[in-house]
Amino acid sequence: MTTLRTPDPPVTTEVAARVRPPGRRRRGQPEAFAFLTPWLLGAVALTVGPMVVSLYLSFTDYDLFTSPNWVGFGNFAHMFTDDDRYLQSVKVTLIYVLVSVPLKLAVSLLVAMLLNTRRGANGFYRAAFYTPSLLGASVAAALVWRALFMGGGPVNEVLAFFGWHTPSWVDDPQFSLASIVLLGVWQFGAPMVIFLAGLKQIPAELHEAAAIDGAGAFRRFRHITLPMLSPVIFFNLVMEAIHAFQAFTPAFVIGGGRGGPADADLFYTLYLYEVGFQDFRMGYASAMAWVLLAVIAIVTAIVFRTAKLWVFYDDAEERR
Repeated sequence: MTTLRTPDPPVTTEVAARVRPPGRRRRGQPEAFAFLTPWLLGAVALTVGPMVVSLYLSFTDYDLFTSPNWVGFGNFAHMFTDDDRYLQSVKVTLIYVLVSVPLKLAVSLLVAMLLNTRRGANGFYRAAFYTPSLLGASVAAALVWRALFMGGGPVNEVLAFFGWHTPSWVDDPQFSLASIVLLGVWQFGAPMVIFLAGLKQIPAELHEAAAIDGAGAFRRFRHITLPMLSPVIFFNLVMEAIHAFQAFTPAFVIGGGRGGPADADLFYTLYLYEVGFQDFRMGYASAMAWVLLAVIAIVTAIVFRTAKLWVFYDDAEERR
């Protein structure tokens, strides 16, 4: 049996306009760009523009008072061949990052696990532990910390009470950097709150089932808590590493603004500030800034590339 098909009616201009695919003309686009204009202008004038100028100055010899003199890669070559203080700043910064970041993450995770209960006073303790992070890189906190670790300060008196006599931490090359590391670890509130939020997302049934099967606290922590918390650890690791590379105020205040005793506190950013705003070698300082940016980008990329080996997601199978 043959079925007759009625021919489709001709598509008129009015019908074509109604069925026009979405995306060709969207309402609100001009208004959206109008509202974004102030932000775009600010980004170009305050971020992109200065970055381009800084990149140009990194290849010049510039002192703020004369015209830039093009030197090519001379600034970069001088860093790694003729500038001993630059190499010292790299060494101090790497030690600070490699020591302070793991310690800070370990302490913040430990405190978060202690606070991951339903006791009534936990709200107070959470606020108290988070307070140091509110101070951030403030000068006041660094000044108080310097007073605590000076010769005859409270820290030395407590250690002397237990029979350990130490010199002034801030004036001794062997202890000065350690005091700054302790200050960084003390401000563990921000990663602690993030860890605490991650711990709240771990189902309690997993720990209960493992406990019934005979798994102890350490095994439950290793095989349940750490894998489930690995995305949060990854986030905190990236953020804290970036912040550690950019540390400035504690080193400036505790080190007396010149890198401390025997340049023991000569952080990278502190030496950059000294070169740019005290010696007025802006070209060299710009080159240092771009090297720091490249190092942070490389470290972040390495962490991201290795994340697939130790970061586990619930929807890993679905994303494959």
